[in-house]
Amino acid sequence: MGSFHLSQRQNPRFYRSKGSAVAVKREVLEVPKIPRATLKEAQAALLEYLHWTRSIPFMDAENMSKNSPHFLRNLLEKVNIVKDVRSSMARFLRYHPINEFEPFFESLGLKPWEYTPLLPRNLMFLSDDSLFFENYRVLCQFGIERNKIGRIYKKAIQVFQLESGALPLKLQAYQELGLSHSFMVKIIVCSPCVLIGDVDMKFIKVLEILRSMGFDHAWIQEHLADQDSYNWGLILRVLNIFSEMFCSNELVRLISQHPGLLFEGSGYATFSLIGFLLKFGHPIDQISSMFLQFPKIQVQQFVSNLIKCFVFFHEIEMEVDEIAKLVCSYTVLLGSCRLKKTNSLLSNLNVGKKRLCKYIQENPQELSKWVIGLRIVPLPDSGEDIESKRLKMKFLLDLGYGENPNMMNKAFKVFRGRGGELQERFDSIVNAGLDKADVSEMVTVSPQILNQSKTVIQSKIDILVNELGYPLSSLVSFPSFLSYTTQRVRLRMAMYNWLKDHKKAEPDLALSTIVACSDKIFLNQYVNHHPSGPRVWQDLKAELSMDK
Repeated sequence: MGSFHLSQRQNPRFYRSKGSAVAVKREVLEVPKIPRATLKEAQAALLEYLHWTRSIPFMDAENMSKNSPHFLRNLLEKVNIVKDVRSSMARFLRYHPINEFEPFFESLGLKPWEYTPLLPRNLMFLSDDSLFFENYRVLCQFGIERNKIGRIYKKAIQVFQLESGALPLKLQAYQELGLSHSFMVKIIVCSPCVLIGDVDMKFIKVLEILRSMGFDHAWIQEHLADQDSYNWGLILRVLNIFSEMFCSNELVRLISQHPGLLFEGSGYATFSLIGFLLKFGHPIDQISSMFLQFPKIQVQQFVSNLIKCFVFFHEIEMEVDEIAKLVCSYTVLLGSCRLKKTNSLLSNLNVGKKRLCKYIQENPQELSKWVIGLRIVPLPDSGEDIESKRLKMKFLLDLGYGENPNMMNKAFKVFRGRGGELQERFDSIVNAGLDKADVSEMVTVSPQILNQSKTVIQSKIDILVNELGYPLSSLVSFPSFLSYTTQRVRLRMAMYNWLKDHKKAEPDLALSTIVACSDKIFLNQYVNHHPSGPRVWQDLKAELSMDK
């Protein structure tokens, strides 16, 4: 029995690659329903094959035939139905032995994309791995549901590789420590690693500490999730830290109200939160106080919210010491707020970064109104905003935008910054030595040159005149020079000078010709004209990047 020749047309699948596992997942996201009559006949044929032909125990064969819909669907697609499904399928299986691990793993609760990477190499019959099947039988006899054993295999495959007779002894050792049968069933499903090696003393220590605080095994069992895995060493570390931070009554109250502090990710999120706050100089006593005020929210979500608030503060260019004050003083508030994205807030609040920083520092509770799911109300204009608009209007009128209302509205959007800042930037160009009328014309042609700070504008003028050796008047014909980054300008000019020295570029090219064209055009028209040009270009780029 069980000795068959393989068809030349059908090769058994001993294992699959990781890539094919992804493909399997896409294929079986939705399993088409098999007609009930067809399903029953297919299940009967598979049961008959597994039990009578392959000598798999009836209970296991029945479980495999009834709880592997993906496998059955794929099998039926290969069978040529002549008279009825059952006889046709029996005939197919007679000449095409199946990889028994596939329906077996699926019947244990694993999906094809989960078990495909776990299929044993070079094995296709369950009888080929007697040790695996023996340990599986031990778990079944201990009372673990078959559809949960797949999770155990996925989390701790070593359990199924234990020597003959070792697994019953491990289970007995835990029961002799006073752990109930039902409790151990739950623990094995959630944390099968306790069966690897000797008795997990960190696990036992956690139970002892919780029991001393009044939390029995039933309470622990209630707060463990089958789909999660638990690191009892990490949980023990959290308990030890909490023991130093709180008195016994506070600790009992904290854990009873927020068991997730211990069990979510085995306490990893709690560790992350403590470390995050310590980096901001949060004193331990304030961290303890924060935990005692912890909201009814998952710890991982709290940490995620807190980090997103920090990122938001950074993106609106808030000073580091101000961020630290907010994080330390309003930890619970920040951890409770799932903020919208920065660009969305700036747009909906109709406010600039500088004012928003100041507003948050003065009204931190307003953050709770800017969360996902709530409608954002724009901030009212401040006295500074009104004055800024007046100065901006005056600046634009002086440039000659007052004659056309449409041009004025467009200019308001193009020119970014406060009125006083725009005038200051304009004056910095004039004070460099250009005529006011020329600068006005420059700004009309390239308004974006004023959308940068006074310091940046002055540094670019200094590079043009003192580093590159061009006259200041070059800006009149090429005002958009001030819009390009200093790195781009230096790279283009360094490459141009090298090409000029090697007689591969005209000596009197206009500044706009060198800087304004795209990289693709610059490479094709200039750099590639010399055999070493591309290499020099890359070397110069790397050199400038290091300098930056």
